[in-house]
Amino acid sequence: MQRREFMTTGLAALGASLLGSAASAQTLPPRLQPALVTLRQPLPVGEVHVFPDHFQLFWTLPNQQAWRYGIRVGREGLYEPGRYYVGAKKEWPSWKPTPGMIEREPEKYAQFAEDGMEGGIDNPLGARALYLFEPGRGDTFLRIHGTSDPSTIGRAVSNGCAGLLNEHVKILYDQVPMDTTVVLYPKMV
Repeated sequence: MQRREFMTTGLAALGASLLGSAASAQTLPPRLQPALVTLRQPLPVGEVHVFPDHFQLFWTLPNQQAWRYGIRVGREGLYEPGRYYVGAKKEWPSWKPTPGMIEREPEKYAQFAEDGMEGGIDNPLGARALYLFEPGRGDTFLRIHGTSDPSTIGRAVSNGCAGLLNEHVKILYDQVPMDTTVVLYPKMV
């Protein structure tokens, strides 16, 4: 099998798995549902690009193609644009609120300050998490992670992280290798 045939077969299989998960994401408008798209402007291949004003994340492929996913982003003042890399990946990750989260909303997060929460469906990080790091800084405590709440997709509601539906983050998790560049673009509006 030649490389082009392998890529086409792999994309078709991935597309079939995305279409299979679309039933659970029917509440999302078409622009927030996963899709293989042609980019208007070229982006480097093999990177994750987050456009917060459009609530979309792109995993870039050759030939100006990309997988597009609908996301939620950080609330006002908590979204942190920049250039990062995937420094860790975890399936059903455990979670512990940051000191800033506890300070902002102690009634919601103080109970988890000591022990955090084991991985699972009710965990705020969902089914999978990509941990964003910066050179010299290490873990930024920003994540690309899952959620079981479709009502949050297309909204600025998180504590700074980008969130996808659990079934979508599972696919993205398998696509994106360690050390992948992640670009979080600034909010324009």
